Amino acid sequence: MPRPLPRGVRLIAGRLALDFANSARLESVLSWEHLINFLESSHVVTPERAGKLLLLPDSDPNAAGSLLQKAVLFAVSFRKCLLALLAKQRLFPEWIVPINQILRITEGHDELVLVGNTGRIEFIAREGGLEWLLAAIARSAAELIAEGPKARLRICANRECGYFFYDDSRTHQRRWCSMAVCGNRSKVAGYARRHTRR
Repeated sequence: MPRPLPRGVRLIAGRLALDFANSARLESVLSWEHLINFLESSHVVTPERAGKLLLLPDSDPNAAGSLLQKAVLFAVSFRKCLLALLAKQRLFPEWIVPINQILRITEGHDELVLVGNTGRIEFIAREGGLEWLLAAIARSAAELIAEGPKARLRICANRECGYFFYDDSRTHQRRWCSMAVCGNRSKVAGYARRHTRR
């Protein structure tokens, strides 16, 4: 069973790259443990592999440090792209460099994997380095950016939240990252405001 993500992290965005952007913003500096916990919880790596990767900073600090640096640059650049897409502003080529660097380095293929009676597409990487750990996230980011203005990208209406999500609702008018959390809080607050005025 996956270890839980650090407190406050929710995988609710509807796209792997958006969950990564949301997760990475919770810390001023992304930690190795946080990155590996995210990769495990989002099923990029198995719990066994995550356990081994958590030990990597002790056995190969240079490899772990290099990957962590790439993950941080990727997260920062991708968040800039997301904010520009939301504001319908121009994206700058230097923002997509970290994404392309990960896509360029990783080699592998997509494979359909059955989980019970359903399937999902997983990226099967050639494991020559550690960059493959970020490959699925980078591809998800590239696909979202490629959608451009047509992307149903949203940011939670709860100003204290700020989570990105992909609006795949039927009406395309989803406002909250999670109705169970932010949407419910808003409804409770609205109810309280209405009833304190009476």
